[in-house]
Amino acid sequence: MRRFLALSRSAHGMLDVALPGFAALLWLGSFPAWPVLLLSLATAAAGYTAIYALNDLLGVKTDQEKFAGAGINSGYSVEASQLRYPLAQKLLSMRSALAWFGCWYVLALVGAYLLNPPLVIIVLAAAVLEVAYCQLLKVTYWRTLVSGLVKSCGPLAAVFVVQHDPSLPLLGVMLAWIVLWEIGGQNIPADWNDIEEDRRVGARTIPLAIGTRASGYLVLITLGLSVLASLWLPLMSPRPLGLAYLLPSALAGGFLLLWPAWRLHCSSDSRDAAALFDRASYYPLVQLALITVFVIVQRPG
Repeated sequence: MRRFLALSRSAHGMLDVALPGFAALLWLGSFPAWPVLLLSLATAAAGYTAIYALNDLLGVKTDQEKFAGAGINSGYSVEASQLRYPLAQKLLSMRSALAWFGCWYVLALVGAYLLNPPLVIIVLAAAVLEVAYCQLLKVTYWRTLVSGLVKSCGPLAAVFVVQHDPSLPLLGVMLAWIVLWEIGGQNIPADWNDIEEDRRVGARTIPLAIGTRASGYLVLITLGLSVLASLWLPLMSPRPLGLAYLLPSALAGGFLLLWPAWRLHCSSDSRDAAALFDRASYYPLVQLALITVFVIVQRPG
């Protein structure tokens, strides 16, 4: 079972589940009914489990090329495991990995249909976007935008579970917040950490295409804009989220995103890239904890 969980990067995937949880609580302003809440959690977990497995399925040959020389690199604390890339290490068969992906993806589709049938389109789109992201590895570094869209599918679906007619401008702000966080806090640092392996296979990533110095500036800009966009998130909630919410939210952005981004910018060290990836991975969980506190404290009666 550990090999299958490693295939789906379960530790990282469960952290990502915080994003749709946060989006749902933010837009609804309260906890949904228990049946909806439990089904939503199960569907989100199934979706992230499937999409992360799909990433490794699509990239198995490239992963084998990348790590043929020096072996699997150390990675980050949220993904540090000797079982990382189990397909590339031939710890799993392709047939069993496909069966694992297929079962979880079907569960995600069924859950999405039960929650709100149009959500099936988002689940299908997430898989199509993930395929595009993997296929563009050796084509263009602009694939980072696709990565942001993939990560946005879960929160977008969560909004449509609790709000069938959301404000499109505000939805755009939320998507921009997520895409910018994904690019600066996840995608670029991950590629930075794998820079030598990516160079070996001819990948087109941002650190390789524009250099680490320019990448450091880009990380600072994207994460700075993400934290700035987060200041508009309270507008999406029916709850009166004022300064008491904005201050800890901004502090979380400063501590988990901007400070490690600045350290990376100054050092250009892959260890600081991994540290940024780790801290940024916990940012959605902190946001979920924060909105949960406000929902509980402001609960009527």
